[in-house]
Amino acid sequence: METATVDHHGRTTNYRIRDAGGDGPTILCIHGSGGALGAWRGQFRLANEYPVAALDLSGHGDSDDVDADAGYETFSAYVDDVVAVADETDASVLIGNSLGGAVAMTLALERELDLDALVLTGTGAKLSVLQDLLEWLDDDFDKAVEFLHGDDHLLHTTDERFVEGSKQAMYDAGQAVTRRDFYSCHTFDVRDKLGDIDVPTLALVGEHDRLTPPSYHEYLATELPDCELATIEDAAHLAMLEQPKAFNAAVQDFLDRRI
Repeated sequence: METATVDHHGRTTNYRIRDAGGDGPTILCIHGSGGALGAWRGQFRLANEYPVAALDLSGHGDSDDVDADAGYETFSAYVDDVVAVADETDASVLIGNSLGGAVAMTLALERELDLDALVLTGTGAKLSVLQDLLEWLDDDFDKAVEFLHGDDHLLHTTDERFVEGSKQAMYDAGQAVTRRDFYSCHTFDVRDKLGDIDVPTLALVGEHDRLTPPSYHEYLATELPDCELATIEDAAHLAMLEQPKAFNAAVQDFLDRRI
């Protein structure tokens, strides 16, 4: 596993990459709101078949922050992060979770990066956020974090290793960045543009996900020109973290057949 950085747009973006000899195209994983690249640690196991990279978006993990207003400006900055790392790693498959899925869709719609496939997990074409959560992100960050780690929100499991690790990642990102992420998600709506995303896509959902439920992914599978639907059992919003073997098997099966 190699840790590296790329400088672009006046800031430095951190990423990791593992290449274990796989001859498929490189996968680049994009985390969700208040997260970091560690959420994808189980996906580096795919590197025997497909080199795998994951990045910290601006303001997350070990990446520099960016001065951007919530909404389209933030999405544009995050897309810049992804394009910069994709150029460095020659990535042509994007896996995006939640906010990361919105970033991936924005990139597919607005940039010229040559993509072989998308995997959209725990995400949707519209990502409205509960008003109470937005208020807690403003005024009571602890309550927001607790809510997000309630039953079948981010996680289905009650294993404290997962719960505490996920909470710590959110606290490491901090209130301002996490708030920016969720407020940006609240503005996201590409329902009228999905027909322009013409790459093979997998909509992959945890069966218990209450934040972006299966219906969101069914909509993607119906409205995107070339999209398959798959479900990960015994998982919620962070299916890749909770059930990495099943998640990886679904991704590999899709990529093996489609690219």
